[in-house]
Formats: sequence, C-alpha cells, structure tokens
Amino acid sequence: MNQSNQATDRESLILRAVWMLIFFFVWQLAELALLVVVVLQLVMRLTKGHADSGLQGFGDSLSQYIAQIGRFATFNTERKPWPLSDWPAPRPADVELVNPVWPAAPTEPKDPQQGPTA
Repeated sequence: MNQSNQATDRESLILRAVWMLIFFFVWQLAELALLVVVVLQLVMRLTKGHADSGLQGFGDSLSQYIAQIGRFATFNTERKPWPLSDWPAPRPADVELVNPVWPAAPTEPKDPQQGPTA
C-alpha cells in the first residue's frame, strides 16, 4: 500500500511538472500581452487624456492570471489557472483623482514701517 501511494504521488508530481512547463510558456505569452496593454494604455493616456476602461479591466485580469500561474508553479495552490479554471474577474481600479492645487497669488511685501493695517 505504501509503495502504491508513493507511485501515485510520483505520477501526480510528474503530471504537475508537465503542467508547470506548459504554464511557463503561457506565462511568457501573458507577459508579452501585458506589455502590449501597458504601451496601449500609455498611448491612450497621452492622446485622449484618460486610460481606456476596457484595457484597464483586461490588464487587471491578465495580471491576476499571471499571479495565478506563479502561485501554481510555486506550490502555493493546487488550483490550475485558466483554461482549467475560471478567468479572473477584473477588480475596480485604484485610481486616485487628484485635484490640482494652484499656487497662491503672490502678495505684496508689507512695509515694516507702516505697521499693521486694520
């Protein structure tokens, strides 16, 4: 019985190694796709003044997918990434809307001999 458990564990590990090798190549493609999304978002921001919400969602999902591959490959989870599980849902963006602070108008220096004005 002990030998059959060891054989099963070995077969399981070999199968996992095959999946890890496959996902290694998928990881490389996903990183390339993420680079394309980053460059497209930069171009959109420069030309239109704002990021594309569709690309934001896809970029977030793709980032989560790459993280899932990393978690599977480092034995942090037994759950295999897409297409063997669901594609990650995009999360809301963490974009902070910053209100610009305009510099105050310069004030004229007061004459120290005049004293305070009422």
